[in-house]
Amino acid sequence: MQPSLAGPFPAYTDFAPRVPVYCVTPGGTGYIHRYYDSSPFSPSGRYFAVTRLPFEDRLPRPGDVAEIAVVDLETGTLRTVAETRGWDVQLGAQLQWGADDRTLLYNDLETRDWMPYGVRLDPQTGEHRRLAGTIYSVSPDGRSAASPCLRRMAVTQRGYGVVVPRDHIPANHGACADDGIWLTDIGSGDTRLLVSLEEIVAYVRPPLAAARRRGDFFGFHVKWNPQGTRLMLALRWLPRSWLPWKRKRRYGAKHVITMDADGGNVRLTVSAERWARGGHHPNWCPDGEHVLMNLDTQGDGLRFARLSLDGAECLTLAPGIRGSGHPTLHPDGRHLLTDAYVDEPLAFGDGTAPIRLVDLATGLETQLVRIRIQPLAEKATGALRVDPHPAWDRTFTRIAFNACPDGRRRVFVADLREALAAG
Repeated sequence: MQPSLAGPFPAYTDFAPRVPVYCVTPGGTGYIHRYYDSSPFSPSGRYFAVTRLPFEDRLPRPGDVAEIAVVDLETGTLRTVAETRGWDVQLGAQLQWGADDRTLLYNDLETRDWMPYGVRLDPQTGEHRRLAGTIYSVSPDGRSAASPCLRRMAVTQRGYGVVVPRDHIPANHGACADDGIWLTDIGSGDTRLLVSLEEIVAYVRPPLAAARRRGDFFGFHVKWNPQGTRLMLALRWLPRSWLPWKRKRRYGAKHVITMDADGGNVRLTVSAERWARGGHHPNWCPDGEHVLMNLDTQGDGLRFARLSLDGAECLTLAPGIRGSGHPTLHPDGRHLLTDAYVDEPLAFGDGTAPIRLVDLATGLETQLVRIRIQPLAEKATGALRVDPHPAWDRTFTRIAFNACPDGRRRVFVADLREALAAG
């Protein structure tokens, strides 16, 4: 039975939410949950994992310390269980649960050589183990973690990965043989390079455009499908000749690559050319055989699209509904959950944005919550923005999201049982 949140946590009532909403980090600010494709709820549903940022008015510097905390959703207590230097402002320390409530996974950083590494922690006893590889996407069975190079991530976008001195970021030249997707065994702690960027670019079908071969490739988001049988990679490309370093990101290219769990059968699901027409945030569909993404499929703005692994089939879901934010599909295949960026058309222009539930069967949507997501310091740099990243629990009846009603980061939980039952 799910713990009742009505007693331990304050309700959020601004703008009359359509569902019960509670703030589960009321005693402090700077808290975030990780991302929309992983659940901060423990396997039993009782505990909730968050990263606490030590400050909210600037980007972190190498060696800055954040906190790993666990909320008991039954008692309302929040407890700091570890510290970490392996984090950044958007996804924290990649904090995720393993196979049970006694396995918490996150990243830390060795400042002697600025190498990140994963940590396996028992939050009840404090017992922990250093892993040889890093945490980014934990497999559904909790046995392995797939990860890009966290030191390189900031080259293509600030706010992700880990923060290290510039001279400790490895340089990529073309499609590197020593960079790609790393696979870490959670039990043994061992890690290996599952598939290199060199192999991905060489074997992907259909092939990448020839122009991509005259620049540098970088791995970004990596995601297991729900069955643990396939991986998705957001593969990014930067032209090497355009400088300075901060400018060339404007001219980069983004691709969606999928592959089998062993690194084989590499497919180009979304080409850079299709992405450039308008799109963002690919994610797995529940069947593990299709990709969900915001794409401009009709030439008039973003819609929700479902694509086959080879990209040959592209179905527009609910054509009358605008795409936005970070979309996920409920396992029933009918309900789509997403949010909106503060500068997207579906936001309200005052720093608030909606959490949206779309019924794909009827083509209707419900605004579940309207809440402020514009932090006090966002104008200093876009990397300090607050993205809600709405994420399901393991029963697909509750969601977690980030927001900042008073301008400071907090995490909320909404109960969607009645909304889902209504259709």
